[in-house]
Amino acid sequence: MRAAFGRSAALRIRNWRKVDSVTIRLGYQIPNFSYGTSMRELFPTVVAQARAAEQSGFDTVFAMDHFYQLPAIGSPDEPMLEAYTTLSGLAAATERVQLSALVTGNTYRNPAMLAKTVTTLDMVSGGRAVLGIGAGWFELEHQSYGYEFGTFADRFERLEEALQIIEPMLRGQRPSFRGSWYQVDNAMNEPRIRDDLPIMIGGGGEKKTFRLAARYADHLNILCNASELPRKLDALHERCAEVGRDPQTLETSYLCFLVMDDDADLARKRLQALLDRMGIDLSTMSAQEIEQSMADRVFVGTPDDIAEQLKTRVLDLGVDGLTINLTSNGHQPGVIELAGRALAPLVR
Repeated sequence: MRAAFGRSAALRIRNWRKVDSVTIRLGYQIPNFSYGTSMRELFPTVVAQARAAEQSGFDTVFAMDHFYQLPAIGSPDEPMLEAYTTLSGLAAATERVQLSALVTGNTYRNPAMLAKTVTTLDMVSGGRAVLGIGAGWFELEHQSYGYEFGTFADRFERLEEALQIIEPMLRGQRPSFRGSWYQVDNAMNEPRIRDDLPIMIGGGGEKKTFRLAARYADHLNILCNASELPRKLDALHERCAEVGRDPQTLETSYLCFLVMDDDADLARKRLQALLDRMGIDLSTMSAQEIEQSMADRVFVGTPDDIAEQLKTRVLDLGVDGLTINLTSNGHQPGVIELAGRALAPLVR
């Protein structure tokens, strides 16, 4: 089935504004809730991280939108908080930072309801919400919770249909839409405090993800190995050219996995423990295999070491901002502050 308002909505070219300042310069993602605390202390530890990020030069705090812990971080039965409930709690505990999921799984979020949810988050936070969205990928949680997973192509078809509903609802319009996956009829979204709530698409797919970002997004968060970034940026420029968009109007950030400590030897030990947990043995791998492994996504060392790596390997290539996580020790007092002091000057 076609959309009720035809292909023009899907193929229209928007008048994208020139970006004068990056919306997400330095983001902090909270991907891990296994802190060794009691359950009553778990959320206060999350709040402490968000507040530390706000006070240390980060402009955005992210929660993952998953139901189970991811394989690269832990076992499925480890603690995982629902994203939008968490973000609403953080809205009450912070004052300035933007709040977003990195990223919302479209496959288990009805698009009209998602537009309402993120707009409500924007209301309760005083205009600090960002809609982060992606196609979804973690099959186990779909199977367990009863959500249809579908094929790779299915998930991206669903995401594009969803964006054709969500984007106008965030802009004060009342879309009617009939697609293969979703239908809405004069879908209203009131109240709102603004009509320019940012849309961020996350992922690393050069054809599908980047195409959707070029059409619909204000911001693209890129997930890939650091060595792949030059190719990814070239591909993004191609997708923008295909829709007649100036790539300078599409902000970008890179998702970085950091293992940081004032003691470089301790940081390397933390990295080794992380790789061991993932089953990666660097001693048996060639340089090419290392580049293709998680080791090409993890930045390790002292704050100064990591700042230099991120400057030369990411920002100097033309990426606008950084989003980091500190899976192994971000919940420990003082670690986020170390990261902020080292990284905030890079993106000002």
